[in-house]
Amino acid sequence: MPSLRQRFEKFLDEKNFLTNMLDKIEKKTGVRKHHLAAGSITTLGLYLVFGYGASLLCNLIGFVYPAYFSIKAIESTDKEDDTKWLTYWVVYGIFSVAEFFSDIFLYWFPFYYVGKCLFLLWCMAPVVWNGSQLIYNRIVRPLFLKHQNRVDSVVNDLSSKALNAAECVTREAMKLHLDKNKDN
Repeated sequence: MPSLRQRFEKFLDEKNFLTNMLDKIEKKTGVRKHHLAAGSITTLGLYLVFGYGASLLCNLIGFVYPAYFSIKAIESTDKEDDTKWLTYWVVYGIFSVAEFFSDIFLYWFPFYYVGKCLFLLWCMAPVVWNGSQLIYNRIVRPLFLKHQNRVDSVVNDLSSKALNAAECVTREAMKLHLDKNKDN
């Protein structure tokens, strides 16, 4: 199995948006793109540990790249990339809801945002052991299939109650409006 350094260098030798940007910066500055990438990763890591606004930065990392590639997936004819990014968004949504309730406690842990950022990167990584695929297939999907009928029943019940409430409010609003117009 190739070492982390070898995989890092292989990635930097591929042609994609990030490596194209690093190539341009390398040509302008004369600093090798391997050093630029390592310095950027180090700076980002230190900022996630010590910087103000680490939460925003971490959320941007977990949102911008996947949103861009989700749009590209929608525009492509390949169904496989659609499934990949839909799976990411399902896991991201579950993680965000769980984080909302636990953030008040987790926020105080050292390196929380580094861990969160690494988790989100793992979930979007273009590798076989992608986090969102593993979490979905091992946890989310079995739970969904087990409870799907019950959840569908609750959703349908709530939908019909919401529709009835909306109809009732609309009728009352129309009645008030008509009564007001009669008086004028």
